[in-house]
Amino acid sequence: MRPSYREPHPVTGAGVAVGAVTAFAWLLLFGLLGRDVPGYAWWTLFAGGLAWLAAAVLVRHGDRGVATGVAIVTAGGWSVAAAIVAVRWAQSGDWPLW
Repeated sequence: MRPSYREPHPVTGAGVAVGAVTAFAWLLLFGLLGRDVPGYAWWTLFAGGLAWLAAAVLVRHGDRGVATGVAIVTAGGWSVAAAIVAVRWAQSGDWPLW
């Protein structure tokens, strides 16, 4: 007989959804702290860094499905912030983050 190995924390759709909703709320709350485009971008970058740190801890010691949801939504949130900064930069001709 061949041995069978089972994962202690298999990735599930529910776990990914919980991580995604949690990261969305986290980024939204931090994004609302910014009063202008630079503030929004810096707060989103900071919140995303903390979220990815939490995702790294979850990958190692917790639920990898939740970590996957957090990482996916954080990457999307950073993409939205980068697009907003790029549009402002294109409109004004001045780099908005300094």
